[in-house]
This record gives sequence, structure tokens and C-alpha cells, in this order.
Amino acid sequence: MSGGVDYTRLGNTGLQVSRVCLGMMSYGSPSWREWVLDLDASRPLVRAAVEAGVTFFDTADMYSVGASEEVTGTLLRELFADREDYVLATKVFNPMSDRPNDRGLSRKHVMAGIDASLRRLGTDYVDLYQIHRWDPETPIEETMEALHDIVRAGKARYIGASSMWAWQFAKAQHTADLGGWTRFVAMQDHYNLIYREEEREMHPLCLDQGVGVIPWSPLARGRLAKLPEQRTTTRSGSDPIADRMYGEADDAVVHAVADVAKARGLPMAQVGLAWMLAKDVVTAPIVGATKPGHVEDAVAAVDVELSDDEIAALEAAYVPHPVLGHQ
Repeated sequence: MSGGVDYTRLGNTGLQVSRVCLGMMSYGSPSWREWVLDLDASRPLVRAAVEAGVTFFDTADMYSVGASEEVTGTLLRELFADREDYVLATKVFNPMSDRPNDRGLSRKHVMAGIDASLRRLGTDYVDLYQIHRWDPETPIEETMEALHDIVRAGKARYIGASSMWAWQFAKAQHTADLGGWTRFVAMQDHYNLIYREEEREMHPLCLDQGVGVIPWSPLARGRLAKLPEQRTTTRSGSDPIADRMYGEADDAVVHAVADVAKARGLPMAQVGLAWMLAKDVVTAPIVGATKPGHVEDAVAAVDVELSDDEIAALEAAYVPHPVLGHQ
């Protein structure tokens, strides 16, 4: 495996991960989302990431309703000679069918969810098993004990959480401590130059507790990679979630990224990712890639060092947002 991506520990664990995590939501079944790539179309992109040194891969049971895990498992078995050579993460919470217990974070569903994920992934364990969201209908004690039992059974090496309020994350960690159970070691949250609300409470909490941050949507669903008038991709034309989360007020930040990128002679995506990689709290942004250039930009961003003035220029136009991404 050639170099290209640096490696770091995930939070205060001993687990080494690449500074870029390849998000596998883009791979699975186009019938789920029209911009999703099938197995054959996914293969060259995942291979390019592996050849560049990426060893960290994140998926979820609900992506393509299980097909993403199947594609992920197939490709990682093809591209790595040894299971110990890569770090695999998946998630549980979202509905997998119309059945009432096939969702949420009950002991019943979490236990069934890990077994179903392992079958689809074709592996005996995942390195990081994450709760995709907070479940208000299940006591956190029930969830944390079930996750602990999954770790004790060897089906997951570590556990993580995703978008939620900082008080909820703190409550979960305290509950684990009280029960003598496994703590979360990672927080997968919504964070990028357009959406920085996590800097208020979640990130200080993670820094204090030694929790690694692996942000989703680090380029704001592609908005930070192109000027507003250049958004013509399949996803940008059919992404109602992005339309709800970001607006015209954010375009000033996008233009600031474009200005720094032009002055440096770099693609905008590299500047947006380099800004995030400069944050002490961030372990690895989770980058989606549906074109070869997406992988190249993500890997190259690791070596881009922004000056204090450039960082200030990128952050100056920020517009506060309501909290987005917890649902």
C-alpha cells in the first residue's frame, strides 16, 4: 500500500486510523438514492482510496437498506489481504423494515442489528459499532449494557455515537461509567465550514473526554466544493435534506473557500477539508466519493497546511444555524 494519508489514534484509544475515512453511503443500490453507485461502479473508487493509504471505512445498516454493507464487505475483502489491515465502522438505529422492533436502540434490536450487519459485511466483527442517533424511547441504560455485551462478545472492538445533544452524549458516558460498561470512543457529528454549531458544546466535551471526532458531511454535501452557480450534480439536484440544512446565507462562506483556493491554486474541496483537519478535535472527516477526483482531493487535503490568516478568512463569514442533523 502506497503512502499518501497520515494515520492517527482514534481519540484516546490505541486504534490507528487514516486521517481520511471513506464514507460508504455512496455505494450500494441506486434504487435507494439515484446517486448511489452499485458494486462494479464503486470498486475503482474504493480501490483508489485503499491505494492512497485509506484504511478507515464507515457505513450503516440503513444505507441502501443493507446493500451498502454488502458492497463494503465485498470490496474490503477483495482489496485487503488481512482483516487486521483496515478499520470498519457501521451503525444501528434507523428502521430496517416496517416491523416495530426492527429499529431503535432496544436491546432486542441492537443485538439483532449487529448480527445482521456482520452477516452482510461478511466479517466476524466490526472495529467501531455506532448508534446512528439518540433513541428517546429506550432507556440509555438498556442501550449501553447491550453495546457493552456486544463488545464483550467480540462482535465489536469499540463503540461510538453519532449526532445528538452534548448533554445526551455526556449522560450516555456517565451511564456507562456507573454500570461498569464500555464507553463511547468516537462521535460522528455534523460539522463543516458552513455548520459549526458543534464547536459550542459537543467538541469541548469530546476534547475533555478524549473522544475522537469523525464528522459527517465535511464538505456540506458538496456545497463547499463548488461555487453556487456550478452545482449541477445528480445529488445536488435531488437532495432535499441539503436544501433544508443549508441556504443562500451560507454562500459567503463558500465564496471565502473559493478565494483561498484560488490564491493557493487548489481545488475548493481540499481547502474545506484542510480547514477541518487543522482542528485538534477532529480525528478523520468522513468523505463521500462518487468520482475519482473526490478521493484525490480528500487524500491531498491531509498535506495542505492553512495559515492563521487563511483560517480566519474562512471562518469570518460564518452564519449561526439552528441545530441540524440530530433527527
